[in-house]
Amino acid sequence: MAKWEFTKGLHEVGNGLYAYLLPDGGWCWSNTGLIVDGDESVLIDTLFDLPMTADMLDTMRDAVPASKRIGKLVNTHANADHTWGNQLVKEAEIIASTGCAEEFDHFLPETLLELMGQSKDLGVLGEFLEHCFSPFDISGIELTHPTTTFSDEKTITVGDRKVDLYSVGPAHTRGDVLVHLPDDNMMFSGDILFVGGHPVIWDGPIDNWRKACDKIIELNPAIVVPGHGPISGVEEVRRFRAYLDEMEYECRKRFDAGLDEMEAAKDIALANYEDWNDAERVFANVAAIYREFRGIPASEGMTPMEVFAGMAELFKHQKINGMHEHHGHSH
Repeated sequence: MAKWEFTKGLHEVGNGLYAYLLPDGGWCWSNTGLIVDGDESVLIDTLFDLPMTADMLDTMRDAVPASKRIGKLVNTHANADHTWGNQLVKEAEIIASTGCAEEFDHFLPETLLELMGQSKDLGVLGEFLEHCFSPFDISGIELTHPTTTFSDEKTITVGDRKVDLYSVGPAHTRGDVLVHLPDDNMMFSGDILFVGGHPVIWDGPIDNWRKACDKIIELNPAIVVPGHGPISGVEEVRRFRAYLDEMEYECRKRFDAGLDEMEAAKDIALANYEDWNDAERVFANVAAIYREFRGIPASEGMTPMEVFAGMAELFKHQKINGMHEHHGHSH
């Protein structure tokens, strides 16, 4: 995989196939994709804010003339860092899973703007929000919803190219989608795959996420463009799946020993994943797995803000204990 450097911008990963990468893959530094055939083009996801999305679209249009008019946009899930730039391609048919469409409004730009405006008064949570979101300009965003939804599988074409969409959520979110190009032996995985960073289990169940990994492994693409991190292959999917197993195993031991979510998150040390960014997300993952152990549906678990508050506390704890020394963001 070394031939693709993890550098910002557009990378050709096949004939008419492109990945747009944003290092370091941490909070809201996500990847998108572009599929071109003849004069047709499909965009896979937009970015977290309008300036970054505009920059990405300019780069694509300069390099790939067919991307001047994007006919279709696939949103792999509803998270802000994959959808908040949608308004800049609103002439496109916007395709998503029903789960993605249902939770499209789950977190609003104006909510985040308000929180960022108050961050100085929010203590540990405010510091963490600044760490995650201060590099971005989240003004002027109008949520631009999917116009076409599907529940299980859908095949679209780009010129003569076949693109299979598989709905594999709920896992990372309620409506995750894998984008597979069978004839090109490649896949855009959205946030079913994080490479070099801890994932966040917002929805789960964790077993669904494992099954989504198994689906990628079974399709066996030569190239996988993850939602975050460098261009990869099935090997990284296997390592990621092992993370989910290890996380669940470590949670079970601590749940059975009576530790609460925060105690467990502070106690878990994943030696095999010390090189991964955003270790504070362990709290979110403990919260999701504990919720499953208790048999509570995702809708009745902690709110996203409670999860963020927990991650903020864990982030501070890790910082004090020197756990963020090697993984500070590069921006």
